[in-house]
This record gives sequence, C-alpha cells and structure tokens, in this order.
Amino acid sequence: QVQLVESGGGLEQPGGSLRLSCTASRSIFSIYTWGWYRQAPGKQREWVATITSSGFTNYRDSVKGRFTISRDNAKKTVYLQMTSLKPEDTAVYSCNEAPPRDYWGQGTQVTVSS
Repeated sequence: QVQLVESGGGLEQPGGSLRLSCTASRSIFSIYTWGWYRQAPGKQREWVATITSSGFTNYRDSVKGRFTISRDNAKKTVYLQMTSLKPEDTAVYSCNEAPPRDYWGQGTQVTVSS
C-alpha cells in the first residue's frame, strides 16, 4: 500500500502564499504523472494541477498563473507553490497519481481568510 504524506498547509490571508509538499512511499515514482487535488467543505474533490514524468504541467483555470506544481523524483515528492491565495482556495489539499488511485493521504488543510 502506497502512503502519501502531505504537509505545508495552514491559515493564510488573502493574497498570501503557501507551499505544499507530498511525499510518496511508492517504490517507483518518477514514471508516473502526479497531481494535486482539493476538497472544500460540502463539495466534491476536484483536480487542481498535474505534472507528467517529463515535467509537463496542467492546471485548472481558477489557479492558472497563481499555482505552480513541481516534482523532485529523487525525494519522491510533489510540490504545489500557491500564491495570490483567495478565500475560495480554502480546502483540504491532497496529492495522488493522475488519474488518482484508490488510496489517499490525510491531506493538508489550507484556509484563506482575513
């Protein structure tokens, strides 16, 4: 069973920045596409960003230009740099492969509020 451990969330004011990290216990990490997902209270989980094995990235429209996904294959870690945060970014953020597998980590809470 692959374990995913997310960290880096917290309370941030609108316009602020946070950097999320996700480390996977997967023995083979580099060949997979990885993604960040989020789930706001009362809403379904939604895709945020993905990064392929070759480093190609893709983002949902609402975060384009504000969020940056990256990866460090040696550390088996995926990052999400979030800037210009908005209250609507408030959610629990999780990482997984893309498309996601059935297992999920605990996620990390991001709250954007003044």
